[in-house]
Amino acid sequence: MTVPPSTESGADEDLYATQAAFDADLLPNETLAAIFSFITPSELVTLTCASHRFNAVAERILYSSIAVSDTVSESHALPYRTLRLCDSIVRRPQFYDVVKHLGIRWHAEANSDKGVLARPLREVACWRLNALLLGPANLTPGGTSHAVETAIRGCVLPLLQYCSLGAESAKNTRPYGSVLNDFLAPSAGVLRHLKLYDHRGSINLPPGALPQLISFRGCANAAASLLPGNSVSYLALTGQDSDVTHDNLPRMAQGRVPLRYLDLSGMSARPVLLRSVAGYFPALEGIKVRLALRHTLHFALVLSTFPSLTYLDLSPTGVDGAAQRSAEEELCLQWRQVCQPTSCSSPLLIRRRHAQL
Repeated sequence: MTVPPSTESGADEDLYATQAAFDADLLPNETLAAIFSFITPSELVTLTCASHRFNAVAERILYSSIAVSDTVSESHALPYRTLRLCDSIVRRPQFYDVVKHLGIRWHAEANSDKGVLARPLREVACWRLNALLLGPANLTPGGTSHAVETAIRGCVLPLLQYCSLGAESAKNTRPYGSVLNDFLAPSAGVLRHLKLYDHRGSINLPPGALPQLISFRGCANAAASLLPGNSVSYLALTGQDSDVTHDNLPRMAQGRVPLRYLDLSGMSARPVLLRSVAGYFPALEGIKVRLALRHTLHFALVLSTFPSLTYLDLSPTGVDGAAQRSAEEELCLQWRQVCQPTSCSSPLLIRRRHAQL
């Protein structure tokens, strides 16, 4: 007599799987999201096929941080992965507020003209684009034009409100030319925030050409050419404090509105610069400055020349590294005691942060 194989083990496994799926369905979305956050992206993609609920939770995690890389050439000039990604996001409006980080990197083939990168930017950065952060890497010394200008040549973005351009520093690279001016001109009426990290010259736009511009980050010469006639209230200067001269500083003060916040953390600011700044920008309410803890309190005394100052940012920067908590607290306490402007209508707030900016 033949005894049929037992099916008890298989039945138990099916029951266990069903029970596990049922238990997972009882978990709140927050708990599922916390569990899924420890799972690799490839495994999350697999989970999206398990159930509609898993798909809804896993997709939000996948779309929160996206990185895509494309290689373009004369024969394949469009970044198809990027285009498919953009199309996927457009078709899912419920994820517009989910995307926190979007990294797009385009490479040109080794033997290709780097100018091929300009075409995909013109195709992807269509006229509806209102923000552009561009910083190409792998600069080649001795090129015919600056790497950023090679990428933006011919691009017209009339709705651009936020623009950040820059490239890694390298010797013997070409400076910016007229292409940057041609790129900024179509969006001049709506541009609100502009950052030019590696531009060392002036911008050839007429005074008042950027009526909506409220913040600028860049070198002193560029600031002196952009602030006159415009409404910049936030200014962050880069370079050396010796770049700020008696020639360009007065031109920075010719804006339509008073400058309210000045960020000097990108340079080592000496007291003589702070005194000059106080003379041209008496309405300054906030200053961010990078000072080593070894600096003595005679640096603080110059702050009495800022009659409207109510906010002083001494938080550490990436240049100085992490500050020691005890030394930083002592410095802030001493500054608060000796540099209180007598004409301030509110107490001076000295800001400190223990994490690097």
